[in-house]
Amino acid sequence: MFVISTRNFPPDIGGMQNLIGGLAKALVNHGPVTVFADKTEKQTEYDKISKATIERFGGFKLFRKYRKANRVSEFIKENKNIRSIFFDHWKSVEKINSNNIKNIPTFCLVHSKEINHEKNSGLNKRILVSLEKVKFIIANSKFTKRLAITIGLPEKKIHIIHPGHDEPLNIDSELKRESEKYYNDSFPKILTIARLERRKNHQNILMCIRNLKEKFPKIKYISVGDGDEKKRLLSLVKELKLEKEVLFLNNIDQKLKISLIQSSNIFLMPSIKYERSVEGFGISFIEAASYGVGSIGGKDGGAEDAIRNNETGIICDGQDISSIYNSILEFLKNDNYKKFGSNAIKFSENFSWKKIIRQYLDLI
Repeated sequence: MFVISTRNFPPDIGGMQNLIGGLAKALVNHGPVTVFADKTEKQTEYDKISKATIERFGGFKLFRKYRKANRVSEFIKENKNIRSIFFDHWKSVEKINSNNIKNIPTFCLVHSKEINHEKNSGLNKRILVSLEKVKFIIANSKFTKRLAITIGLPEKKIHIIHPGHDEPLNIDSELKRESEKYYNDSFPKILTIARLERRKNHQNILMCIRNLKEKFPKIKYISVGDGDEKKRLLSLVKELKLEKEVLFLNNIDQKLKISLIQSSNIFLMPSIKYERSVEGFGISFIEAASYGVGSIGGKDGGAEDAIRNNETGIICDGQDISSIYNSILEFLKNDNYKKFGSNAIKFSENFSWKKIIRQYLDLI
């Protein structure tokens, strides 16, 4: 039996939700899985069809954390056949009694954003105390591992296991036609799927689209996602007179999202470091790759693990608009985007959940 304690779980939307949801689905193929997760909208339908057993916790965040930790401890005492326990975040393990899990292989996944706190700060000390309880610290990239060591986590406990991705879906012709309506006869077709927040760097993307418009009058840029930056970005679109070239979408069907990926020429997410927020990996690059689309990512963070530079895409300097601009030109030069896309499909196979889950099982 496997146990997962998580703050992030489907049907909530987001990278962490997809990761932990994928982990649960992959573990089910190797034994029963019980998930302790936060309550969310539309959970009833999701939980009903899930092959894992899911217990949900609501109420105020602080009380929820204690109640969930107590329930996990209670569950451990009731079940003597637990093979391992997985925590999605250091805060998920913080209130767990270390004596209750000391004889069980325990994993805590770490990502750059939530551990990127100054050494010896209050949060840093909490992170170190929490992660001392687990046997395996799982970093999602080489960058995240380096960061984890820098903040004081023991190197011998840190293992790099990349997020997995689901098997590519077949998209029917009707959805393909719908995505083609968004793109029409445009070229190049450029896509970003990400929250609208500073580190995702939509502002510099829009500046590039304005410059590229001179060379490519039929250019189309679609951004899928929502966030705090939306109002500011829509204002910038108006200021740059890009209303015809740029489209922001949100709350679209998963299959339509995939159809938009398949129809695009470039997946563009040149992330930057903003304050303490930085991209730990970039599973969206792998998702795009699995549908034959190469990516342009930023050098700040863990994109180097998700993109093979000049093979499945290009790593650029997201802080430098010229670097993004020239990377797009290189992508389109001599139809390089086709070569990148072809290489990306093969590369993405390394990240299938069937392969990724074996890395966890080998540690157990």
